[in-house]
Amino acid sequence: MKIELAGLPMMLFIVFLILKLCKVIAWSWWWVTSPLWIMALFVAGVNMLYFIAGFLMVIRKYKKR
Repeated sequence: MKIELAGLPMMLFIVFLILKLCKVIAWSWWWVTSPLWIMALFVAGVNMLYFIAGFLMVIRKYKKR
C-alpha cells in the first residue's frame, strides 16, 4: 500500500479530529489541525526556495552579459 505525502497529514488530521470529538484527547484545536498547517508551511517554504533559486539564476544570467 502506497501512502502519498499529501495523504499522510490528512489522515493524521482525521485521526486527531476523531479523537478530539470523542474526548479521548484534550488537545487544543491548534494541535488537532497541526498536520494541515505544518504541511502548508512546508509547501510554502519549498515554493519560496524555488522562487529564490530562480531569481538568483536570472540575476546571475544577466550579470554575465
